[in-house]
Amino acid sequence: MGAIANETHWGGGDGVQPLGASYGKMMMWFFILSDALTFAGFIAAYGFTRYKFIGSWPIADEVFNHFPFLHGVDAPMYYVALMTFILIFSSVTMVFAVDAGHKMQQTKVAFYMLLTIIGGLIFVGSQAWEWKNFIKGTYGALETRGGSIIQFVDTSGERVALGDFAVTLPRERVDKGRNEGIWFTNTPDVPSYSLQEVVQGFEKNPNLLIRTEEVVDQKKVVLTREESLARIKDATTVVEGANLIHNEYGHKSFGDFFFFITGFHGFHVMTGIILNILVFFNVLLGTYQKRGSYEMVEKVGLYWHFVDLVWVFVFTFFYLV
Repeated sequence: MGAIANETHWGGGDGVQPLGASYGKMMMWFFILSDALTFAGFIAAYGFTRYKFIGSWPIADEVFNHFPFLHGVDAPMYYVALMTFILIFSSVTMVFAVDAGHKMQQTKVAFYMLLTIIGGLIFVGSQAWEWKNFIKGTYGALETRGGSIIQFVDTSGERVALGDFAVTLPRERVDKGRNEGIWFTNTPDVPSYSLQEVVQGFEKNPNLLIRTEEVVDQKKVVLTREESLARIKDATTVVEGANLIHNEYGHKSFGDFFFFITGFHGFHVMTGIILNILVFFNVLLGTYQKRGSYEMVEKVGLYWHFVDLVWVFVFTFFYLV
């Protein structure tokens, strides 16, 4: 019995580990492979959908152009690039943690894992901030009967927010919630401006034009004043920001894929942070030092590198291409 208990192999032959990996590491590789296929399916679906609606797909540089504390500054993709750098740097610190574990350097393992955790938290916080801006929106738009989005620009082609030209009309509808004694479900949020306020404000301002969601040569088509006045009559809904139903930036599927793919990846990052925190405290307690092996650090490191690699693909196909 003692000989059996001390065996290190797990069905790979006498003292042999398949591919030189322990059972735990092999199972982590199996999980990574299956999860990689899942992400590949999502990205492929995004690619096919974008190709199908390429003529009305939002331009990423116009959507992701915010930067913290720089209100009104056009910074296309700057913050997304910074987020990507932070996540990749956290993968580097994880490499250092694994290397220190091989050398049985407990203090260095704890230090580099702490840096990895901080990097992950910054990334998740940054992603939440980007979601907030995406959901809230900046300029607002109108949705037509056919479901297309029309935006507003001045004669120089610069975007104009609804609040810059919408008139003020008496309004009767107010938001109601369950806590106010209403027996029905919550009503949809009332937009900042009604359709009539936007339409009348547009008609009174001759310097405004409508920009459609149609993209030609990487630019959205801007209608003439006469075409704009005719097109705005098809508008049915005021859209501010984006959700799973409406999207002020363009085609609705863009918002659906953004929430699903980045949210699914964010869930993976948050899971990795929790795992790293658990392993970090075990490092501080000396658990792995007593075992004589920091293999657990290496296993969570494999997962963390996978999460970072997936984001590189998401960043490339969703934001850059």
